[in-house]
Amino acid sequence: MKKSKFLPFVVVAALFTSSCENMSPGENAAVMGGAAGVVTGGVLALAGVDPSITIPVAAGAALLAGGAAYIVSKQQATKKQEQIALENARAAEAKLLAQQKKTSTSGSVAKKTSKKPKYIAVDTVASDQSPAKSKQVMIYDTESKRIVGNSVYNLGRQPQPGSTAKYDMMTAQYVGR
Repeated sequence: MKKSKFLPFVVVAALFTSSCENMSPGENAAVMGGAAGVVTGGVLALAGVDPSITIPVAAGAALLAGGAAYIVSKQQATKKQEQIALENARAAEAKLLAQQKKTSTSGSVAKKTSKKPKYIAVDTVASDQSPAKSKQVMIYDTESKRIVGNSVYNLGRQPQPGSTAKYDMMTAQYVGR
């Protein structure tokens, strides 16, 4: 059996990032950027790539991963955050259904009826662990009528209503309150 040269890097990166849930966006960016840079640089070095190429590519990977991690971090939700998110989700879903009903009964052929998204991102309140100047959202499943998981996503900037973004493995449409 052939052993992989970069498997140790993957294992170390997985262990290194396994407890990032309650970190600030800056801390998440540092961890993810560092891990991406080390893994990318290590793989390229093991492959025998010239250091004049390896170093800039590893630095670029670190910047990209760090920037992406800074934009979205997450923490465990409090009961209050979950309750407010659920209230906001139910109100937003009712609004979406009313808009769909209005569009479908208008009789206009030119208008397309928009399909209700499976996941919506809804606002919730900040907690003591929430980073300053961040927007807190939770994900709601419109099919099961439940908040997905127990994570609050701390966004580095306010999303536009109707925009979609990836949260872990889900793509959700931001609806706000």
